Amino acid sequence: MRPITLRPPPSPTAARGTADIFESGVHTLLRRAVLIGNGFPSSENHSLGLVRALGLSDNHLFYRVTRPKGGINEFLQWLPLSLHKKIDLLINIFYLLFKSSTQKKVMHLPSQNGVSGLSTILEADVKHIVNLARESYDKEGPLLVVASGRDTISIASSIKRLASDKVFVVQIQHPRLHLNRFDMVITPRHDYYPLTAEAQKQVPKLLRRWITPREPPDSHVILTMGALHQIDFASLRSAAITWHDVFADVPRPLLVVNIGGPTRNCRYGEDLAKQLAASLLSVLVSCGSVRISFSEKTPQKVSNIIVKELENNPKVHIWDGQEPNPRMGHLAWADAFVVTADSVSMISEACSTGKPVYVIGAERCKWKFTEFHKTLRERGVVRPFTGSEDISESWSYPPLNDTADAAKRVHETLAARGWKLKT
Repeated sequence: MRPITLRPPPSPTAARGTADIFESGVHTLLRRAVLIGNGFPSSENHSLGLVRALGLSDNHLFYRVTRPKGGINEFLQWLPLSLHKKIDLLINIFYLLFKSSTQKKVMHLPSQNGVSGLSTILEADVKHIVNLARESYDKEGPLLVVASGRDTISIASSIKRLASDKVFVVQIQHPRLHLNRFDMVITPRHDYYPLTAEAQKQVPKLLRRWITPREPPDSHVILTMGALHQIDFASLRSAAITWHDVFADVPRPLLVVNIGGPTRNCRYGEDLAKQLAASLLSVLVSCGSVRISFSEKTPQKVSNIIVKELENNPKVHIWDGQEPNPRMGHLAWADAFVVTADSVSMISEACSTGKPVYVIGAERCKWKFTEFHKTLRERGVVRPFTGSEDISESWSYPPLNDTADAAKRVHETLAARGWKLKT
């Protein structure tokens, strides 16, 4: 048997610690995480990024809260999840009763995986996760629960309420009200824009009490500049190696263009597509090459204009949407970025590289997204894309480091509770 070696005794002035021989028997070591997602890749990427930064990427379980899809369900997305599921259940019951009574061939309701509703989808179950936390606590220690998105709020808060002494619950994105339901809330700073005097002027008095957030941030609320994600120095270094053969010989400077899609608060269409195409044609003289990617949210009419105007230019390469996705290669090898203003996530990832980031369409955004873009510009993190830029001109800024900063705060809060991450 290997002999046990204890650390030398600490000096009276040294910070006290616990020898490894004793650590395994102390149940304040947090070794594993549960992630609760909502089915949206950008939202779930927030949770994955935080868990990665905490060193728990290889020791986590993933659950998902999924809404009913198809048919009338597309018009019920604004309802609370529990109510939406009940309505979906009633619709299915009515359909089955109607089918059995008429005994005629009728059109099937839209289904997921061949079954209407959610019966074949593995759902995040509060009771199951609470039992997991309780039953494994003596052996595995407490459980870190990380949830992101509106539909995960009720699940995460219930887990906290039922197993508060055995879990540490982090809710990513603003949960609207009752923030004390969670051990920590991590949300972009612009989510608190509705509390400012400027924002209040934009809302009729009768509606102000319904505008979120309803509570100012306190010590357990972590405000970030942008979105959490999985991009850091290690991931970029790995991507640079993986994509070396594709990008090493690409003419420089390499301009990467990421195109999202219009949202309720950042509306645009063919007009912005034409503006972007014209601006890209104007800067081509200062580019060695240009790589363009569309997201799943990019409207066909927008991508068609970009493709029509630029696909025949020898300096331009447009990703066709087939795997492998060059996103990580673009982040690692680009010399500069142009990103449409609609996506906080895409902008946050680009700004984590410290490379020049140009944003197009910010003037079309409203509400809290105006505040987001204004803050980035004031801090010198992004510049507007006008078509007059010299892409060979390099400029820099302190990269956005929101995910690492948030992970550090999680460490500190756990330590204050007497818990320690065992990665």
